Amino acid sequence: MELIRITEQKVPGVALIELYRPKELNALNPQLMTELRDALVRLDHQDDTRAIVLTGSEQAFAAGADIKQMADKSSIEMQLLDQFAPWDQIRQIRKPIIAAVSGYALGGGCELAMMCDMIVASETAKFGQPEVKIGTIPGAGGTQRLTKAFGKARAMELILTGRFFTAQEALAGGLVTKVVPPAAYLEEAIKLASEIAQLSTVAVQLAKEAVNRS
Repeated sequence: MELIRITEQKVPGVALIELYRPKELNALNPQLMTELRDALVRLDHQDDTRAIVLTGSEQAFAAGADIKQMADKSSIEMQLLDQFAPWDQIRQIRKPIIAAVSGYALGGGCELAMMCDMIVASETAKFGQPEVKIGTIPGAGGTQRLTKAFGKARAMELILTGRFFTAQEALAGGLVTKVVPPAAYLEEAIKLASEIAQLSTVAVQLAKEAVNRS
């Protein structure tokens, strides 16, 4: 069963990727991350796609890693899975990716949203890095990206307590681009992607790289 859905060219130049594990609140597992990586790499090399929107459901963008699947694996099996390889390749995508976030974006879900170039959030969005509560730490860039957005003191508080934070807090901290009513978050993300898709592909990609290197 495919765990992502792709809609291409509904809006010229824009591809929409939907995480699709509704019963698991889009919890991230190796299959989903591999499918997402493969889709993004393909779209990155596709000339008629100039911007990408990544979303989940109204209830959850992604509620974290699939803890149940992880619990069934030994530490050696987890190492052999090389679970962060897809994340490394997603980070190298050249085209702009906009996360459209509603509901929960927790743990790996928060890290996946932060890995995107911009976040459009519903007023209902709840972000967080609660890994400390299960005896681990953010492993896919959350410690660095949250610090870059909020500063060391605030990032320390959020990561060491595992506290959730709202879309408005994320906006105030510079993590989120805009916060909109629940009915508008996906439409606003696609609108932003469409605006970017009309510009020079080369200039957009070079600008993205320059900002990421800052």
